Amino acid sequence: MIDSQSSPTLYLVGAGPGDPELITIKGMKAIQKADVILYDALASKELLMFAKPGCKLVYVGKRRGKRAFSQEEINQLILFYCHQYKNVLRLKGGDPFVFGRGHEEMEYALKRGVHVEVIPGISSALSAPASAGIPLTKRGVNESFWVITGTLSNGEISSDLYHASRSTATVVVLMGMSHLNKIMALFKEGRSAYEPVAIVQHATLPEQKFIRGDVSNISEIAKANDVDNPAVIIIGKVVEESLLAEQIQNVFVSSEMKIAV
Repeated sequence: MIDSQSSPTLYLVGAGPGDPELITIKGMKAIQKADVILYDALASKELLMFAKPGCKLVYVGKRRGKRAFSQEEINQLILFYCHQYKNVLRLKGGDPFVFGRGHEEMEYALKRGVHVEVIPGISSALSAPASAGIPLTKRGVNESFWVITGTLSNGEISSDLYHASRSTATVVVLMGMSHLNKIMALFKEGRSAYEPVAIVQHATLPEQKFIRGDVSNISEIAKANDVDNPAVIIIGKVVEESLLAEQIQNVFVSSEMKIAV
């Protein structure tokens, strides 16, 4: 049993999908009392402005082609700062436990006597479709949705995408833009060339882009509109519901958002 009163505390905080206002109140309170914040590339830098004076800010971001630290190095940094400070905060984009390796960091810290508190965040898997007016579930349209990583640690695409393409579920693909053509080929074979597809880039931010098409043409539309990572791919009949959302006033679709069809 870890004594949380005497041991340091590691706060694993989900920063949300991009818009700094989408962090939870509990996450914001943790930021305000942290002694050290280790933050990711996808966590909003605006959130760091709420850290208390003297808080140490440490960037440990990882982006494709621009890796700053390996996961093992990040784990070691977490432990290093936990040995020096009482409240150490790990700020991660989205939700720490949705393809964020948050559980790996939690296990590493717990095994070394660090008290851990997890503060969930809003995953881009949920918020990106919503920000474009796409419901992940709608009665009479779909019965489930899958969230799948588009790129494994070895650089290959997930085998789950094959199974998803044979299902009727809405499929949300994170980190899949580098394999967009391969993914669309799977869905063309498993479903149809006309299966609706949407891509949301920079979800919830002022520069958000939203493109819509189908399996046969979404790659060309993405290229023509310079849509790339970070982006979320949504595949399924619910994409067609975004047509209605564009016609309804006051729906949460940014007025700055660029739409291409």
